[in-house]
Amino acid sequence: MPERPLPKLAMGTLGALAAVKLLLHLVAINQYGYFRDELYYLASTEHLDWGYVDHPPLSIAILALVRALLGDSLVAVRIIAVLAGVATIFLVGLITRRLGGGGFAQGLAALCALMSPVFLGQGRYFSMNAFDLLFWTLSTWLVVCALDGGGAWHWVALGVVLGLGLLNKISMLWFGAGLFVGLLLTPHRRVLRTIGPWLAGGIAGALFLPYVLWEMQNGWPTLEFMHNATTRKMVDVSPLSFLLGQVLDMNPGCAPVWIAGILFGLIFRDGRRWRVLVLIYLTVFAILVASGRSRASYLAVAYPMLLALGGVALEQLSTPAGRRWLRPALVVLVWGLGLVAVPIALPVLPVEVFLRYQSALGLSPHTEERHEMGLLPQHYADMFGWEELTALVVKAHGRLTQGERLRCRVFGQNYGEAGAIDVLGRKLGLPRALSGHNSYWIWGPGSDDWDVLIIIGGDREDNAEFFEDIEIVGQTDSPFSMPYERHLDVSIARRPKTTIREAWPRLKRFI
Repeated sequence: MPERPLPKLAMGTLGALAAVKLLLHLVAINQYGYFRDELYYLASTEHLDWGYVDHPPLSIAILALVRALLGDSLVAVRIIAVLAGVATIFLVGLITRRLGGGGFAQGLAALCALMSPVFLGQGRYFSMNAFDLLFWTLSTWLVVCALDGGGAWHWVALGVVLGLGLLNKISMLWFGAGLFVGLLLTPHRRVLRTIGPWLAGGIAGALFLPYVLWEMQNGWPTLEFMHNATTRKMVDVSPLSFLLGQVLDMNPGCAPVWIAGILFGLIFRDGRRWRVLVLIYLTVFAILVASGRSRASYLAVAYPMLLALGGVALEQLSTPAGRRWLRPALVVLVWGLGLVAVPIALPVLPVEVFLRYQSALGLSPHTEERHEMGLLPQHYADMFGWEELTALVVKAHGRLTQGERLRCRVFGQNYGEAGAIDVLGRKLGLPRALSGHNSYWIWGPGSDDWDVLIIIGGDREDNAEFFEDIEIVGQTDSPFSMPYERHLDVSIARRPKTTIREAWPRLKRFI
């Protein structure tokens, strides 16, 4: 039981905010098209395993279940991510209540969680990030319960949630590191002399073990992927840029709330008992800044705990009659600036209207990676062009003789192209896709009973190294796609100069 009576749960307010979040996502859920990673994840469901080059297995297992029950339409694929975000709204309210926050504190913290662009964006399409936010928020609630008069079952539950979180995304390790630092540097260190935290760690480790064994058996591909991504793809990010990114990604209107949460936990007497939460956040912040190449959005999962603390702090600050004006002012600030950012985070506007809206705000697409940008930010651009690409490959496939179709495969330069063929193209009679990119390389080339390859992209001279006869069928052309997906050759390659198994090691690309 908690050490003091808990305030009343603001169920009406939390329910209303959760309903708004659900409505916003339902408006956007069928917009534009499959996101690049969704195509890859859907293809991964046909290769269920304990691990993948660029992520652990849980999200793929969830998607495989969703696909079996509901199919693979955009609504079916994305609704589970939306519901994870809705659950996060309630959990933020529960954390705030457990910290001593009343109705206003719960509503303010949940409103910030609703109107955060990065939180909205994480529920935009199916990915492990939607579940990552849910696991971090649920873990935070369990930590607060365990430290606030909770029993052993809270630590057991925490171990299960941490373990599942690790099977979803290994960045859950940051939460564990932050929790250890937070316990060690606060009076809560006394719980380290009990079995609870160690039991939680043991359960999490046991659940995570199958993925670790998979990594060992496959030569630690994720470490290679992370090294390549850091050194070849990501650009340097200064601490100042990273900090500014926090303000923008979380909605500038939310900044007073989470900054108040930090100060409340570090300085004020009523908040010191929850300093452990601030130390979790600061530990993760330090880890990401130290890497020098972290995206600002990586830290988003650590904000629910600060929003809860900030809600409590600002509720106390605005309780005296002379400060009551702070409450509507904060709500208007968070809500107003959040609404401005909604079209940037969710595809609620037709693409032509969005381009005008983006221009009116004085914004232009930017990236924290080393590649050229097009008209749209990447999280929207990667939803375009896949149908056109697939149609061009269908055209190439139609030029083959009946005998060649039986001996044909399709090769994509990256998992988005290969995923489009495996998800969209299989329904149109296209053969299985091959690629050297990430888990596609692990899955291998399959059998050698083919000698015709439809190649998407690639350098013409490089393609000529592997085949004696190459016929260019056409080029991709989708104005809203990423620049590196436009004007790609789609070619029919015949008469291979080597077997695919001999060439396969050269095609490996973990990045």
